[in-house]
Amino acid sequence: MDSAYEMGHVRRLQVQHTRMQEKTFTNWINSIFQHSRVGLKIHDLYSELADGIHLLRLLELISGEALPPPSRGRLRVHFLENSSRALAFLRAKVPIPLIGPENIVDGDRTLILGLIWVIILRFQISHISLDREEFGASAGLLSTKEALLVWCQRKTACYANVSITDFSHSWSDGLGFGALIHAHRPDLLDYHALHADRPLHNLRLAFRVAEQELGIVQLLDPEDVAAPQPDERSIMTYVSFYYHHFSRLHQGQTVQRRLAKILWQLRETEELQAQYEQLVTDLLCWVAEKQAKLAARDFPDALPAMRRLLAAFAAFRT
Repeated sequence: MDSAYEMGHVRRLQVQHTRMQEKTFTNWINSIFQHSRVGLKIHDLYSELADGIHLLRLLELISGEALPPPSRGRLRVHFLENSSRALAFLRAKVPIPLIGPENIVDGDRTLILGLIWVIILRFQISHISLDREEFGASAGLLSTKEALLVWCQRKTACYANVSITDFSHSWSDGLGFGALIHAHRPDLLDYHALHADRPLHNLRLAFRVAEQELGIVQLLDPEDVAAPQPDERSIMTYVSFYYHHFSRLHQGQTVQRRLAKILWQLRETEELQAQYEQLVTDLLCWVAEKQAKLAARDFPDALPAMRRLLAAFAAFRT
């Protein structure tokens, strides 16, 4: 009885995670299309990727590389050709076991979700790295997933009731998302207005602020995240949007600090140059004065005065 219950629970969890990935990955693809303003949008992840055209366009946009034009025919052979091109492009960059073009054309749900996850890992999440000055020398030894987790932990460390230990249930109450936003933009969200016993309220508020104020596309529904064990891949994909947005903000602030330092150094250099020029001017005046005195021929007649003049000359020579 217990075994049957556990198997049923596992199946329900798998179904829940599959639905969450379908929604998240569809929204992620559409966010790429929307950002690039190509006029494309998909509604069904499986049927609309089957011809390979949307998949090739996605790879072009996210990689920044030009791919050969897709076949526009509507026969299966054309779909297979486009899907083969997409897989060949990907396999040149990252291992993709198991899946073949026929799996894409036939709408194999498990393999297509795995393929999109590989694309997200390769082109969005793999670029995540931590600043060694801020996170220490060991930051360069972390995997991408570990680096993203450490970044989240570091940014939310001082917030009450937030404990980020994974990319699943740690985010269910919404406090983690609220803390990330507040840590970087405290003007946008009152963290103290969030409460752990109101997860849907917290998630809706954080997602709305992130999308409307920061331009972070809402990939997830609050109800999916508030589940006891939300899908890890979906959470990672969405959290990576926060990382990239706030990293760009941090880089901009770093550039500003460096420019301010350069301007301060320039001002200091100008002040030193002005001091140097004044010293040179004073030195030239002093030299001219001494030359005039040495060139003078009006020597005193009295012996004491002559001795004082010789003493002054001796002091000048030393």
